[in-house]
This record gives sequence, C-alpha cells and structure tokens, in this order.
Amino acid sequence: MTTAATIELRDVSVARGRTPVLHVAHLEFGPGVTSIVGPNGSGKSTLLHAIAGLLPTTGTLTVLGAAPTLVRPQVAYVLQSQHASEHLLVTAREVVSLGRAARRGPFGRLRSSDRSAIQHAMQRLDVTSLGRKHLAEMSGGQRQRIFVAQGLVQEADILLLDEPVAGLDIASMQRIREVIAEEREAGRTILVATHDLAEAAKSDHVVLLDKRVIAAGRPAEALSPPNLRAAYGGRVLDLGDGVVAVDDGVHHDDHEHHHHDDHHDGQPATDSHRH
Repeated sequence: MTTAATIELRDVSVARGRTPVLHVAHLEFGPGVTSIVGPNGSGKSTLLHAIAGLLPTTGTLTVLGAAPTLVRPQVAYVLQSQHASEHLLVTAREVVSLGRAARRGPFGRLRSSDRSAIQHAMQRLDVTSLGRKHLAEMSGGQRQRIFVAQGLVQEADILLLDEPVAGLDIASMQRIREVIAEEREAGRTILVATHDLAEAAKSDHVVLLDKRVIAAGRPAEALSPPNLRAAYGGRVLDLGDGVVAVDDGVHHDDHEHHHHDDHHDGQPATDSHRH
C-alpha cells in the first residue's frame, strides 16, 4: 500500500446471501474528496458499508492499515437522515453527543472536551439553536445537518457520507458542502456517495461503479462519455459533441440492499484500479 493511501481494497467482493452485489479488483483512497457514483443499485452504499466494517467481505480490505472493524472509532459514517426515524424522542444535542460514545470517560460520562467538541460541531453546522428540539420538530435539512455534526464530532480520520445533500434546502446544502471543503483542507479522507454527477465533477477523485469499478481517477477521466455509457447503459442521453447526460429517473440510493441501511487540486486517492 502506498504511504498516501488510507483505504485499500484488493479483490474485494460483497454478497447478499448468494447474490454478488459488488466486486472491486483494486482501489486505493487517500486524503481529499472522492465521489462514489453509479446507477441505482450499483454498490455505492455497499462500498461505504464495507469500508465502515458493517458488511462481511472477501479479499483484502484495509483501513488505516488494519481491518475495518478494528479502526471503527477513526471512521465516521454519516447516513442519510431520512433513514432515521423522525419520531425518535431524542434531541439534536443528544444525537450529536452519540458521536462521542467511543471517546467518553468512565461510566460513559461526557467530559469537558466532549462538551466542547459537541458545541463546536453544532456551531459549524449552524444547529446550535436546535439543541433541545426533537428530530420530529425539524426539517429534512436540519436533521441532515445534525447527522453531519454527529459525524464531525467523532474527529475521525476518515469521513463517509451517503448522499449528504440529496433533496435538501439550499442553505443546508451550502453549509454541508462548506464543511466538507473544510474537512478536506484539514487533510481528511472523505468519501461521498452521490447521484449528482455535476457535484462529483468538482471532487478530487471519482469512482464510477456498476457492481464493479467501471472507472476511477480524476473527474474528467472517470466521467468520460464512454465510461458513463458503460455504467448507465440506456440511461445515458447522447447530446452530441462528446457530451452525454444521465437520465437516472427518481434519485433513490441503493440502501435497498442493506438491512440498515470548489474544484480541488489536492492529491486524492491514487488512480490505481484494475478490472
């Protein structure tokens, strides 16, 4: 593994029962923002789940040089807030404080450092005023910002985000994107599963999936018309002059496969991949 890589997959396969859902011959991720794109059911969320140590895999998958299950405290996984019950009687501050569970002192008590981290994360997402409100009282954008704050408060080396701005209001989208940019500048490794190809094109690095790695590299390379056609098939609209657009229908992610489911010039994951 190269010294810059924080995540490496070699000959990794994931199956649901006897049905293969993703195979990765070789991928490496390093500091910067990597967008994970592909059609519905292509394995975007599966890849994040595997890296987070939430799904069994075959092959070799290392995160920070170890098995994913051994480094979970150093990996923050932010799910879409829509997959959490809106009716849970928990406050915004309680949700964010859960992110400190692995760092708390004796008997699970919050220390002053925990309280300070919680306050800072909530300030960054502009949700401090929501601290005592329950999830059911919030808009979708507010809930999503709460979950991103929960991810940030973990102060993890790796940040996994599953469709973090899908369907949100403009203010929430902008704040979350700004926070992602800030985390990138802090040297984090950030993986973002997204349907938004325009957003992916602003990333450091893109991985294009369709149950396997179709392409990986700089956005202009990975999102080339031939690669998009290979991944999306008949859902690609040829606009001429080498320009294609994807008609992906209703934007659902591939959580159905699970039980639970700024252009940058920095150095992202290496562009090494094989099929």
